[in-house]
Amino acid sequence: MLDKHLHILGVRGIPAQHGGFETFAEKLSLFLLAQGWQVTVYCQEEGNGPTWESTWQGVRRIHIPIGYSGAAATVIFDWKATWCALSERGLFLTLGYNTAIFNLLQRLVGQVNIINMDGIEWRRDKWGGIAKIWFWLNERAGCWIGNHLIADHPKIKEHLATRVRTDKISMIPYGGDEVTNAEVDLLAPYTIEPGHFSVIIARPEPENSVLEMVRAFSQTRRNHKLVVLGNFKPESNSFHRQVMISASDEVLFPGAIYEASIVQALRFFSRFYLHGHRVGGTNPSLVEALGAGCAVIAQDNHFNRWVAGSEAAYFKDESACAGLFDRLLHDDATVEHMKTASRARFQERFTWPQVLHEYEELLTRWYPSK
Repeated sequence: MLDKHLHILGVRGIPAQHGGFETFAEKLSLFLLAQGWQVTVYCQEEGNGPTWESTWQGVRRIHIPIGYSGAAATVIFDWKATWCALSERGLFLTLGYNTAIFNLLQRLVGQVNIINMDGIEWRRDKWGGIAKIWFWLNERAGCWIGNHLIADHPKIKEHLATRVRTDKISMIPYGGDEVTNAEVDLLAPYTIEPGHFSVIIARPEPENSVLEMVRAFSQTRRNHKLVVLGNFKPESNSFHRQVMISASDEVLFPGAIYEASIVQALRFFSRFYLHGHRVGGTNPSLVEALGAGCAVIAQDNHFNRWVAGSEAAYFKDESACAGLFDRLLHDDATVEHMKTASRARFQERFTWPQVLHEYEELLTRWYPSK
């Protein structure tokens, strides 16, 4: 067979700077290069002008300038990237279905496109009615247009199986890096010490239970810190303002932190990692918490339970979350057991070598013969 060539659509670009899909695209690209593949990634750039190319660690990057911002920029970029890809040969992997209707062009010209269907975007509280309709329609379009679908969680596969036949869907979760040590000095700017703080790492949105977790922690004096990462704008966002008003003086809001070494240190040295996500499949931040050996306290739903496993602690509401703090904050034996169980669950299903080998097997199986 000639050299295999994969084109990755649906991300802002690599190296990763924006989130889980970008991290995955970077990991998969470098892994496939080592296996003899050629890889092209379509990258969104700010501004105007012609498309241009570059190479990053052997990965071909096609840069597409977009003179807009926000959601409109993403839609326009996806349209231009899909159009640009129509002249290419090989196999295509689209990460996310938010503009899946555009992938109809690829189907019409006979390109083979595998779509990672991500979470159930139209169920998220943050979207208004028009956006929810758009995502619902594109989820349906992606199910029909994609040659094959990837679900990152068994429950996402079950959901997609209500739209298409089961054999059109493969379940491969998100992966993460194991963290076995971190730089303790990175905690100094936040005046926190190992084991004497817990951490929340999430977008500050209602569906992520941030308000419930902050209120639960703040019900009484804990002699413990809660570090809440996220881009809070209380002056313009009423929910952000509500969260910050509800917080005791033991809750810290350092803002959004993107330096991986600092985030790793916050996970690694935390007493608990709190995960309040109610919607979605395999959440990258939760996987990374398992890889750092965190004791996990999570919102009780079937998405989180499958990822974090039976030894994590779960809460249904604010009162139950407060009860977990009351019971576990000073229970060293249980916390150590939870940390050990997190590492075991991570090794069982979420290491990058496992995930990337499964992707390569699937991509090889679907690679076009012509």
